[in-house]
Amino acid sequence: MSFIVLGTGHSVPERIVTNDELSTFLDTSDDWIVRRVGVRERRICTKETVVQLAAEAAEKALEMGGTKPEELDMILCATVSGDDIAPSLACAVQEKIGATCPAMEINAACSAFLFMLETAAGFFARGNIKKNASCRC
Repeated sequence: MSFIVLGTGHSVPERIVTNDELSTFLDTSDDWIVRRVGVRERRICTKETVVQLAAEAAEKALEMGGTKPEELDMILCATVSGDDIAPSLACAVQEKIGATCPAMEINAACSAFLFMLETAAGFFARGNIKKNASCRC
């Protein structure tokens, strides 16, 4: 059984923190960080919530895929950084985008994305869903 990704979306916090900025209060440098992990900057939430970012990304993915929230059969979110323990990020995104389908969070750090894909594949294979929204936050 296979499935097709109809759309993708992303959203990032506004605040950018560079390696040079980190080096003003940590014993590090841009060169040291780049050589070890390849990162030059990162985004930090200062006013955005994970729910806002995930919902914005979901809305972009739905638009790209030509899908309305009410057409979704399931929402899966892979994360370890939700705003709250309950309700889950998936349920909060479901409400924010106006979907009425079941929503489930997969909280498994880096491997959560793989677990999310396998979970979606299982639901598709059993014929339980036709359109699924999945996000990694």
